[in-house]
Amino acid sequence: MHKSLVIFYSLVIYALAELLWWGILIVQIQPGRKGMILGEGAVFILLFFTGAYFLQRSLKKERKLHEQQKNFLLSVTHELKSPLASIKLYLQTILKRNLDKVQTHAFLNNSLKDIERLDDLVENMLIATRIENHSYSFPKERFNFSEIIEKVAGRLQIHSCSSQIIKTQVEPDIYITGDKFALTLVVSNLIENAVKYSPPCEEIKAELHNKNGIITFSVADKGTGIKDEEKLRIFEKFYRVGSEDTRKTKGTGLGLYIVKQVLDNHQANIKVKNNRPAGSIFEVSFSTYGN
Repeated sequence: MHKSLVIFYSLVIYALAELLWWGILIVQIQPGRKGMILGEGAVFILLFFTGAYFLQRSLKKERKLHEQQKNFLLSVTHELKSPLASIKLYLQTILKRNLDKVQTHAFLNNSLKDIERLDDLVENMLIATRIENHSYSFPKERFNFSEIIEKVAGRLQIHSCSSQIIKTQVEPDIYITGDKFALTLVVSNLIENAVKYSPPCEEIKAELHNKNGIITFSVADKGTGIKDEEKLRIFEKFYRVGSEDTRKTKGTGLGLYIVKQVLDNHQANIKVKNNRPAGSIFEVSFSTYGN
């Protein structure tokens, strides 16, 4: 891509030099038409620079997308290797050591959690592709949203800290009508994002309430927060907060893209607020009318 930009700028400089040279020659041959030649030349230069500007912008956009896709592949590789290494270690320990029933059960349970984490990653990639291709139908059913949030929070807890850091305040038996699979991914992505961007063993709050016909699901973390200028872009595909070169937190850049697409399909709203004293709050609102 860098080579393409060098060639592009070289062609721009060459074309302008040629235009200037031919303009001088024509004026020398036909000095009486100097005004017309200068006017036509100015229009041509204006059109040329306009086209060059949009072409340059497209090249830069393509270059940025290429970098994001490259980082996406690297991140997916990391996201796959981490749980696989964990599962391998648990199983090797079970095979090589004479563990009691409680230890064996704990190791197998942790391995199952890692497998579910891998399943989430694969499902994220599949649904993102299907949403982009407009081939996902979002099948609707009525289900207990409260149970989904408690289940996801419990599953992600084991990957976070030895102490309880994911705190839930969930009203029981709140039902909504929607795509159970897709909305489970919404809950999973929002809570997992909070875990990733929070310091070790910091408290994360996941809340669900039904007030005056509005169901509100929120996830609050105590991470670094999100700048106001980035809040408008975090739901773009592959976009991730911070610099592509200096970012330390791993991720695919698909999670919030999927969240926004799924919620839009359910006529639900999502807001990003600043937490106090630090961090972010993602707040999702569903209307109960029609559910």
